Amino acid sequence: MKVVLRKVTSTPLDFEVKSNEITFKGYLQYHSGKLILLKARLYGSVDTECDVCAKEIKLPVDEEIEFFISDGVYDDEQASVNLDVVESFDSEADLDELLHSEIELIKSDYYSCEDCKVS
Repeated sequence: MKVVLRKVTSTPLDFEVKSNEITFKGYLQYHSGKLILLKARLYGSVDTECDVCAKEIKLPVDEEIEFFISDGVYDDEQASVNLDVVESFDSEADLDELLHSEIELIKSDYYSCEDCKVS
């Protein structure tokens, strides 16, 4: 699902994207300048592997996600606070790609199955 950033206003634009057993649900809202706020909840389960024995495990996920999307290059030199910003160079937010990125970020952490936790 792609959203044209210039069409996002101060009225929240709701979205819901699903992939396998995980849901990415929230809204996009104009913040200031070239920044669009993305606020969402990521929930469901993700298949990953135990980092000890490589057994496949199902990882429960329930996370609040919040970051900004910049329509073009984000210049933070004048910002007084550090923001999490994703840059978009085609004036679109690809929510499927953002969901995939969040899933991969979760899977990149260290996990062990119940059998390996006991050892």
